[in-house]
Amino acid sequence: MTGRDLSLRRFSGYAMKRAFNQVQADLNATLAPHGLRLVTFSALCLIDENKGLKQSELAQILGVERPNMVLIVDELDSADLIVRDRSTEDRRAYELRLTEQGEKVLAAASAAAQGHDARMTAGITDDVRETLVTALWRIEANGRQRD
Repeated sequence: MTGRDLSLRRFSGYAMKRAFNQVQADLNATLAPHGLRLVTFSALCLIDENKGLKQSELAQILGVERPNMVLIVDELDSADLIVRDRSTEDRRAYELRLTEQGEKVLAAASAAAQGHDARMTAGITDDVRETLVTALWRIEANGRQRD
């Protein structure tokens, strides 16, 4: 702490932003050997968890603009991590699924991300970590009430 931002350090949002910057930098460095970034890793996790997820649904869950989601999906498709299948319900939409390569990369990246999470929460007890996560979800919900 340099002391130059003491007036900001009393705000929870500022503390969250500073912490997130460190989390994001460490996670991106952790995922880089797997050819992933935070957003592409998140997309793979969600595609794996939600079989038949449509590209538009993925954009909504991640809070990414549709044009940007096209670029992310193209990146994952070009890396042979996912495939896009025409939806049987809506021929204009694509359903996303992991390839065999995507499953392997996701498994390895998930293990690395667990190590990242352990580094970021080192020195925090399980009870405090659970309280932190609960508090962050509450803050997100409070923010959505303004929408």
